[in-house]
Amino acid sequence: MSEPALASHVEKLFDQASLLIEQGRAEAAIKVNSVLTMTHWYIGKLIADDFLDENRADYGKQIVATLSRQLVARYGRGFEEKTLRRMVQFFEEFPDEQIVATVSRQLTWSHIVEILPVRTPEARMFYARQVGDHHLSVRELRKIIARKAFERQEIANSQVADGSAVPLDTFRDPFLLDFLRLHDSYQERDLESAIIRELESFLLEAGNGWTFVDRQKRISIDTEDFYLDLLFYSRPLRRLVAVELKIGKFKAAYEGQMKLYLKWLDRYERQPSEEAPIGLILCTEASREQIELLEMHKDGIVVAEYWTDLPPKRELEQRLQTILREAKERLARRGDTPLSITAETEEDDG
Repeated sequence: MSEPALASHVEKLFDQASLLIEQGRAEAAIKVNSVLTMTHWYIGKLIADDFLDENRADYGKQIVATLSRQLVARYGRGFEEKTLRRMVQFFEEFPDEQIVATVSRQLTWSHIVEILPVRTPEARMFYARQVGDHHLSVRELRKIIARKAFERQEIANSQVADGSAVPLDTFRDPFLLDFLRLHDSYQERDLESAIIRELESFLLEAGNGWTFVDRQKRISIDTEDFYLDLLFYSRPLRRLVAVELKIGKFKAAYEGQMKLYLKWLDRYERQPSEEAPIGLILCTEASREQIELLEMHKDGIVVAEYWTDLPPKRELEQRLQTILREAKERLARRGDTPLSITAETEEDDG
């Protein structure tokens, strides 16, 4: 075998061996993490059961502190009192062993620690699924919790009543577009240009699996041309998503415009394997009762606010709490089951 042929052959073997090694290491890391997470759950269960079975809750703090000192002395700082209490909370918040076994293959203990302070079981499972489905790092998880991704999805879902052409859990409301760094005064074309410039960040905010298709998509009807601001494709939904950007409060006239665009896309752009296109109208301010009365969800249209400045944590929580409460009241008035919508938006610090 010639020297070049030998080198080529060895390089091929090296690439194949490297792939096997990387796959093996990744699999080993998953198994190690799973065992570690389950061990923490079992320790939490052991301590919680001890309090319950022996009626020792009155001096539980003393028990945990003493146990922690002994475990740290033998196994190191990973078993400090605060960590043991998190293990107990882990068991209490996720009591189903089968669910924990699934979660442990996708989330590290560091992920679990970030999720535990979240108030509601629905929100905790939402963030756990986000990590598992989208392979979020701990830093990314911390960011979406801080930006209230669960609550904003619940607000968007409040538009999705029975008979909706829009799937649940598709959008956020409001969209937080603080990363666009827009000045106080801007036009719709500036917003559009900023989104294109920061497309990756926008897609992360909009939803996973979105791909960019076109900007100012020309729609020709008879002798007249119309221009759709942004066109995306959602791989999970297998459908086109039309996006219109508006400055100011929502107007009822926007409904007819988006309906026209969706009808045209359905006739001329939709592929046989795709579902019907849906539309998203982004406004500076959503007129929520007007949106409810128009029932645009039946035509596959959702309206959401966008905020170009992220308010401080406390203000963000209060504003979302108000929107959620109003959404819950509207759902009650029209007789719909309010899904898992809750006015509780504040997480404990911890």
